[in-house]
Amino acid sequence: MADHRNRVLLLESLILLICCIAVNGNIPPNCSDFQTSSWRNVLQRLGLNVQFMLLTRRNPDCAQPVNNNRDIENSNFNTSLPTKLIMHGYRIMGSKPSWAETLAQELIRAMDVNVVVVDWIIGSTALYHNAVQNSALLGLKVSTLIKNLISHGSREKSFHLIGISLGAHVAGFVGRMFNGKLGQITGLDPAGPKFSKASVDERLDPSDAVFVEAIHSDSDQFGISRPVGHIDFYLNDGQDQPGCARPFSSSVYKYLICDHTRAIYLYISSIKNHCPLVAYPCQTYEHFRSGGCIDCNNHSLQSCPRIGLLERAGLSADVQPKEVKVYLMTSSDSPFCVKHFLVEIFFQQLGPYDQSVELTFLSSNQSNISNLQLTIPNKQSSERTMRKVIPYARFGNVDAITIERLSSWRRKRYAVHIEKLRVSELPLNDRERPPSCIDNIVIHKKIFFEQFANCF
Repeated sequence: MADHRNRVLLLESLILLICCIAVNGNIPPNCSDFQTSSWRNVLQRLGLNVQFMLLTRRNPDCAQPVNNNRDIENSNFNTSLPTKLIMHGYRIMGSKPSWAETLAQELIRAMDVNVVVVDWIIGSTALYHNAVQNSALLGLKVSTLIKNLISHGSREKSFHLIGISLGAHVAGFVGRMFNGKLGQITGLDPAGPKFSKASVDERLDPSDAVFVEAIHSDSDQFGISRPVGHIDFYLNDGQDQPGCARPFSSSVYKYLICDHTRAIYLYISSIKNHCPLVAYPCQTYEHFRSGGCIDCNNHSLQSCPRIGLLERAGLSADVQPKEVKVYLMTSSDSPFCVKHFLVEIFFQQLGPYDQSVELTFLSSNQSNISNLQLTIPNKQSSERTMRKVIPYARFGNVDAITIERLSSWRRKRYAVHIEKLRVSELPLNDRERPPSCIDNIVIHKKIFFEQFANCF
């Protein structure tokens, strides 16, 4: 908990070193754009200054204001189309979110929808606890906007609120004002500080919309760890994300928020790219990694949910989940999706000592696609089978393997005997993907190499 507070304090202290500069880009005249904030705004105690900006396929590059009824009537807002509201969270530097335009554009390309971007930069900048206090007022203003849009002909179920960090809890507050009748809420790494121990009335909750989903990517720092939706996606256990542990390759600020913002960029990628981001229901990430949750039919959801714009994450309307944890691994770069493979090792003969080995799985062109380090038990162990789930970040199959012995030089090396090594692509209930095997592996030397074949 101390590390959690220290990281938040470090972010806030960066404000003292950064003078915020407005970056408007090449915005056409008469088009709305984000405001920017600075310490001068904080000292002047400006109000929330929220504004709502509409983008549609008729005006994809020039946002129209929809702050009141007159704006709505003079805009391209179409009451017959679904409406997606994007709400950013805490903005330490008072600048425009770099991902906001990309997310809005990808939504418009994927669907014929109204996209309303909520700008509350002024009220979300400076100290975090002030932004938390302002979030309640923001919720009231967003609720007023939705009521105005409904009065023009929109339906409650046509609204999809996409809240980032603190914005996810604002979405929950808005949803409660409509008694949970809004269509959907997507929380992208909902904020943890000030909300981890909050009641259901003070944070995002499954009752806030017809369907609530959350994507967790930084649950040990800036994000919340507990489930807050009908379905909660945990990326790589919801904590440390691949490619983010590089403090010297980017600015300190970007390094600190890398895990937290991964949920945003992965969600954008799920809209833009067609490779599936399939997650597996499980009680814990460790149980998932050990091969305990690999069948998409053998649980209450009846299928494996997917991240993206699928209705109800691709689940059947007959299924009524609540706070179901689902896990998936990802790669370090866009499009982030990976295949999941179950590796099963059946031992024939064990030596007197534990032995460590590293398995390197290879593609058809011999490129390294995944690594797995294992400790093979000694002959006194009752364990004769090991199961692990590995990620595969390329499109293709696992075709070969090398095995390197890592045993200590102080102990005599004994041959490693493996009766069968089987690799199966998940989910296991897919009969169109037969497993591959290697039989009767005996490793006397340091490195073993062999290609997989069909299992018999």
